[in-house]
Amino acid sequence: MNISIRQVLKIIFRLFVALFIFLIVIPLIWRFAVQQYYGRQIYAIDTVPVAPVAVVFGAGIGRDGTLSDVLRDRMDVAIALYEAGTVQKLLVSGDNRFENYDEPGAMKAYAISQGVDGDDVQPDYGGRRTYDTCYRAKNIFQIDEAILVTQEFHLPRALLNCRQLGIEAVGVSSDLQPYRGIKWFSLREIPATLQSSWDVIWKNEPPIMGDVVPMFD
Repeated sequence: MNISIRQVLKIIFRLFVALFIFLIVIPLIWRFAVQQYYGRQIYAIDTVPVAPVAVVFGAGIGRDGTLSDVLRDRMDVAIALYEAGTVQKLLVSGDNRFENYDEPGAMKAYAISQGVDGDDVQPDYGGRRTYDTCYRAKNIFQIDEAILVTQEFHLPRALLNCRQLGIEAVGVSSDLQPYRGIKWFSLREIPATLQSSWDVIWKNEPPIMGDVVPMFD
């Protein structure tokens, strides 16, 4: 059977459209659906329900250990929740895979410098990804209920991970100022949300686990 060049081009065009829908449109629709569904679990700092612990996600530190603007705002909101008695403890989770780079240690040091009792701050040195933080919060630190503290662009994905992994989680936004690169962060959430959905389906262990360390007796 002879196929004309025009027919071949039509087939290629249809394949291109199908690939575009698969790679672009479906992730956009899924991201929107996750935002709408989990957005109902996002509260203001003065209306969020009481919970035992606030989970704070790492977001970069400088060479001297200073917190990035994004991370400092997350910590400030978590500290405000602690001071108000909304939470009893803080789980500060971040990356510690490289020498001289310790997000959880810097986060804990900052909390202590702001008056938080060091015994009430639990560092999680295995929180390389949002999924890892939520998985370890549930399985290492035995957390069943928590307030997640991060920026609004990140909260729907964080809530998806933690709630699907068995934590009764709600969120509080830590958007205290405009952030450089916020458009990039928001765009990155589109494929990241799709990846998170895959992660919670399979519930694979993160690369770093360890002994169980319950935050509460």
